[in-house]
Amino acid sequence: QVQLVESGGGLVQPGGSLRLSCAATGFTFSAYAMNWVRQAPGKGLEWVSGINSGGSTTRYSESVKGRFTISRDNAKNTVYLQMNRLKPEDTAVYSCAKSPSSTYHSGYDPPKGQGTQVTVSS
Repeated sequence: QVQLVESGGGLVQPGGSLRLSCAATGFTFSAYAMNWVRQAPGKGLEWVSGINSGGSTTRYSESVKGRFTISRDNAKNTVYLQMNRLKPEDTAVYSCAKSPSSTYHSGYDPPKGQGTQVTVSS
C-alpha cells in the first residue's frame, strides 16, 4: 500500500526558505517519478515540480522556476523540495504524489498523504 508522509512545512517570512521532505513506503520508490503539488486556500490542486525515477530530469511550473529545487534520494526513499525566495502566493498545503511510471510526463496519482502546510507571511 502506497504511503507518503510529508514534513518540513511551517511559517516563514517572504524571501525565506524551507525544505520539504516526503518519505515513501509501500512501492518500489526508485522505479517511479515523483511530484510535488500544492493546494492554496479556495483553489484547486496545482502541480509544482516533477523528477524522473533516476533523479536526472526535473521540471518546474513557471510560478516556481528558479526558486524551487526538487531532488530525491532513492536509497532513503525520499523526495525533497527546496524552496527559496518564498512569496506569500506560495502559501498552500504541499503534497507529494507518485507518477504511474518512471517519467513525470505520465502525470501523477492523487496525493496519498496529509500534506504539509507552508505559510509565507510577515
